Amino acid sequence: MKVALLNDTCYYFDAAVNIGYVHHGNQGMLIDAGIDDSVMRKVLKQLEAGNLPITHLFITHAHADHYGGANFLQKRRGVYTIAPVLEEAVLRNPKLEPMYLFGGNDLLPELNNKFQQNKSINVDQVIDSGEYSIGNFTFTAHFLPGHSSHQIGIQIDNILFAGDSYVSEEALHEHKIPYITDADATVSSLKKLLEIECEGAVPGYGVFEANFKETVRKNITYHEELLKLVLDKVKTKPDGISHETIVADMCRHFQINSPSLSQWLLYRTTVTAYLIGLVKREEITSVIEAGKWMFKT
Repeated sequence: MKVALLNDTCYYFDAAVNIGYVHHGNQGMLIDAGIDDSVMRKVLKQLEAGNLPITHLFITHAHADHYGGANFLQKRRGVYTIAPVLEEAVLRNPKLEPMYLFGGNDLLPELNNKFQQNKSINVDQVIDSGEYSIGNFTFTAHFLPGHSSHQIGIQIDNILFAGDSYVSEEALHEHKIPYITDADATVSSLKKLLEIECEGAVPGYGVFEANFKETVRKNITYHEELLKLVLDKVKTKPDGISHETIVADMCRHFQINSPSLSQWLLYRTTVTAYLIGLVKREEITSVIEAGKWMFKT
């Protein structure tokens, strides 16, 4: 894990899941907290080596890989913790994340893992989009849904910490079907990123880029291609295609053969996100027939 200085006040920890840091006088704010205690130990060690304070924590969205180190941090530092509306409910009750992936059912033991359910944390302040001054920090909170219901990226000191609203081109192809909850909202958020003027942006996955908008455009292209792929699969079945069938078809198309239930639930949610996006765009319809969830053009 390497820490990189972006300007006079902004840094980021270049890691599997990036973590931002902003330093203002005797206060320092982390943006996201990594997946577990070991990540946070490394962050604290580097901040202490640089004599940099940590007084605040902002969580962009309530996915386990972005808040897993927060419980450890809260136990060791009196950090003032900020999170988006709705996301904070999951941060306080982490069981909600695997439960919504599992359709609301009680969980099977294999779904109790740090990748989908991490340790709960306290949230001191819940925010929505808009302008905020908290402690020594003044920032703009941008509502960027699509990957998570109420994800918020923050623009501070002319740097955008974008959460998982976009990822590197490499991450798109590595994940094949990158996790989202609503394809139409994802594309809308990506288009919103193109309108933000700043010195550069830090994604959840990938490196800081001053010229990040080209990467954002590649994200839009990738999601539009997957929307078209799903639409084409629906078109091949004039009488309709079931939800279960199209999830299986997409996994076969990308040669995804994971036997893990927790992984499969992520792919099911994402394929559903593309179907939802097409329904919102009025390119397909959704009906229940013979006890099956069916999609038709």
